[in-house]
Formats: sequence, C-alpha cells, structure tokens
Amino acid sequence: MQKALGQLSRQASQLDFHQPDLTIYNPLDYARAAAREYLERYLNRAATVLFVGMNPGPFGMAQTGVPFGDPGYVRDWLGIRASIKKPAREHPRRPVEGYDCVRGEVSGQRLWGLFKDRFGTAPAFFENHFVSNYCPLLFLNERGANVTPDKLPQGALQELYAACDRFLVALIQYGAFRHLIGIGSFAAGRLALLQKSARLPDDTRITRILHPSPASPAANRGWASQATRQLQAAGIWA
Repeated sequence: MQKALGQLSRQASQLDFHQPDLTIYNPLDYARAAAREYLERYLNRAATVLFVGMNPGPFGMAQTGVPFGDPGYVRDWLGIRASIKKPAREHPRRPVEGYDCVRGEVSGQRLWGLFKDRFGTAPAFFENHFVSNYCPLLFLNERGANVTPDKLPQGALQELYAACDRFLVALIQYGAFRHLIGIGSFAAGRLALLQKSARLPDDTRITRILHPSPASPAANRGWASQATRQLQAAGIWA
C-alpha cells in the first residue's frame, strides 16, 4: 500500500486545476514520513471496518499527514512524531506548523476522541478499524478558507476522482474491509458510486455517519453519541 499511496500523491500533485488563486496542499508529499508511518503502523489487513472522510482540514491532516489528524491526537494518542516539512507554496493565513500547531481540528478531536473513549488505546481501535480520506489535497482560497473538492472545475476534478478511486479500491482490496463508513454525505456518495460500478466486493456494506465538523449544527449536538447510535444501528458496533 505504500506504493499505492506514493502513486496517489504523485498523480494528485501533477493535476492543474486552472485556478491560480487556489493554494493547494498535498500532505502526502511534505508530510510523507508521517503519512507512511501511519499506514505502516496501523493498517491491519484483517480489519473489517474502514472509515472514509472527504479531504484534509487545514488544522488536521494538513498539519500532520494523518486523516482527521488533530496534532494533539496524532502526537499523543497515535504516537506519530515523524518529521513534517513545508508545502512548496504556503498560504500566509494557513502555515504548516506540524505538531506545534496550537489550533486543533475539531473534527479530528471528535473522531479520535470517540475512538479513544470507546477502545482506550490506538492499537485496540486499529485491530479492526482504519481511517482514510478520499482525497489527499487541501484547497484554500485567497482568504485561506477551505474549498471542498466538489466546488472545483470538472475537468481536473474527474482526473482527481479517478486517482482517488484507484487508491480507495486498492485499499479496500488490500484489507478485509467489508463495512465502509462514509463520514458525511460526500464520502458516502463516492463509496456508493464505486459500489454501483461493481468495483467493490459483493459483500461490501456502506454506512453513512454524521460528519463531526463544527460547521454542522447537528454535529454540535452530541456528535459522538449520534455517530455511535448510527454505527450500532448498522450492526457495526455492539
């Protein structure tokens, strides 16, 4: 999977979105050491549950190379402290400070916080779970605000989706993943399209859970308990 991860990084970096005002971060490139350590340490081929998010957040994966990678959780709970470099072009309002970034990522704090509360240790969680993002790129506008992939021009977007699909299918086939959890509607939608195109194993089940983003009013009303109920209703958690 390390080879597939490197291929996704190279393909994503080569795309031209024809929007000079966009600043694009590829954490799989400048934070590759951390991204590779996360994959090598925690991807268990016997795991059956795969959580899939959308793309990096400016205070999460963009800082640490780990999906939903709130610096505190990556450093202290996952135990990853690999070197983080700088992107080739850095937005002045969104500097990459790695584990020293003082602003945490709320989505990551909620997600990893739930897993920590339920499983205690990272190895216990990853025994049967893994977390990935669909898209490895962060897109920032002139003000430093996050631009989601679905807002990008269709031409390069289709090339990006094709590369992301290839990696995700390879990841699912590499492991024993049969429960695919879309974190939010975007990720769940991409998983559904892969299933519709018959690129997933026949016994694969897709479940959507509420995204933990603070931009979602529903997520601000006890996200952890809501996500837990959704996973229990799907028969994934007891």
